[in-house]
Amino acid sequence: MSKEKDDFIARSKQFWNPGKTSEWQRMGVDLVIDRREAYYLWDVDGRRLIDVHLNGGTYSLGHRNPEVVEAVREGMAYFDIGNHHFPSIMRTHVAEMLERLTPPGLKRTIFASGGAEAIDIALKSARNATKRRKIICIERCYHGHTGLAVQVGDDRFSKLFLSEASNENVVKVPFNDLERMLEAIAVGDAACVIMETIPATYGFPMPKPGYLTAIKAACEKVGTLYIADEVQTGLMRTGEMWGIETYGVNPDILVTGKGLSGGIYPIAAVVVSEKAGQWLSEDGFGHMSSFGGAELGCLAAAKVLEICARPETRSQVHYISAYLANGLRQVQANYPDFFTGIRQRGIVMGLEFNHDQGAVYVMKHLYQNGIWAIFSTLDKRVLQFKPGLLIDREMCDEILTRLDTSVAQAQAEVFGGRAKSYMTSSKPSHSRQSAA
Repeated sequence: MSKEKDDFIARSKQFWNPGKTSEWQRMGVDLVIDRREAYYLWDVDGRRLIDVHLNGGTYSLGHRNPEVVEAVREGMAYFDIGNHHFPSIMRTHVAEMLERLTPPGLKRTIFASGGAEAIDIALKSARNATKRRKIICIERCYHGHTGLAVQVGDDRFSKLFLSEASNENVVKVPFNDLERMLEAIAVGDAACVIMETIPATYGFPMPKPGYLTAIKAACEKVGTLYIADEVQTGLMRTGEMWGIETYGVNPDILVTGKGLSGGIYPIAAVVVSEKAGQWLSEDGFGHMSSFGGAELGCLAAAKVLEICARPETRSQVHYISAYLANGLRQVQANYPDFFTGIRQRGIVMGLEFNHDQGAVYVMKHLYQNGIWAIFSTLDKRVLQFKPGLLIDREMCDEILTRLDTSVAQAQAEVFGGRAKSYMTSSKPSHSRQSAA
């Protein structure tokens, strides 16, 4: 590490976030991001990495996507953030796009500045519509860090701030335990069930066949609303515009964010049914957000939605999903005792390893070999593996080759007795080779 970089990291500990900065150092990641373009990041020392983390899908279209940048740049000649109280050309335009592009029954859009705020809006909307307080959610889930959002997430993030939900207001059930979920819904006193379609921070475990459709049907019987958190699984990442569509479910409320911004200007959105959005007619001032639906953010969102809706984008996602699935199986076959599972729907992927912190080791070696991916915070056996929508075959091959090298190195470290806790064909064979 250069002295300049070392000095900068020391300043980050002093003035920004000492805990997070120190943890990355302990895990062997000294990344300080400098230049970024497409699916590449450059460290301040000049080292290039392929980004397969994408900050939760924020950069699904790449860093500084030229079309999104140009849309915002051109718009700055006329627009600014705007005034959240009044009708807006761009907000209405994006709301119209979302009505067309979301599942049937979703009608109006409420904008937020980020995903956690959008989750809060979704939960408040469900409570207003049903006149019920109780929320059903999933154990080990994640929906953000603000008031209601942190309460319906894992205790890992709520206890620190004394923000745990009461048992009377929030019921948590294990993911994929349909019997427990149906029992909770059948009581008939819940405002909503809220679920990430595929839980990201828990390592993208896949819903069992029929699981989500059964939950929606049970909700309909008792008047409980279904909220689909599509912040990480939406915007074509599963091969369709919304992950929930691939399971045949029409939610009452859909939340989108992260990638909606194009990585250029923060914006999130809650798309609601007539019933879920009835408060907008009762009291349109019921939720206010100075930066929710900022007009510059709407410029970015409109271009993102346009790109994601293109047939060629969908086709590319389906192609690279299949190509990467085949390559990942080849890599897994090289290390079956360590690389034990592949969770995948489209380019939503989680890679499972046979060690309670296996993904932390793989992450470290990927970083050393020029790939940035991240472990799942709530299950460190699983690496979040999130390639972009627009990557090509050549980049897929480079990622797979470097992954093969990194898994080999991580396996040697784990099974070689040095494992420790880091936390308080025409196609290449992807056999292990140098990834310098």
